[in-house]
Amino acid sequence: MNLFNRLLGRSESRSGTVAKKRLQLVLVQDRVDLSPGRMDQLKDDLIQVISKYVEIDKEGIDIALTNTKRQSRLTAHIPVIGARQK
Repeated sequence: MNLFNRLLGRSESRSGTVAKKRLQLVLVQDRVDLSPGRMDQLKDDLIQVISKYVEIDKEGIDIALTNTKRQSRLTAHIPVIGARQK
């Protein structure tokens, strides 16, 4: 069925994709021993520091932990609106 959906240009359901990403995040957080509360604190701290230098779109921020066999990686996608005036 998956091949049939690809041929017709159908993609996975949005809720399925979101659930998969959430599960991956939970698994990586367990691996690096970072609770959801600490992850929120990390995100807030990153936003605070970066906002001192540039204006950012806080609604468009996406911060994720990913892992491979060799390493864990923190990735932040932060839309920048413009530079802050000194």
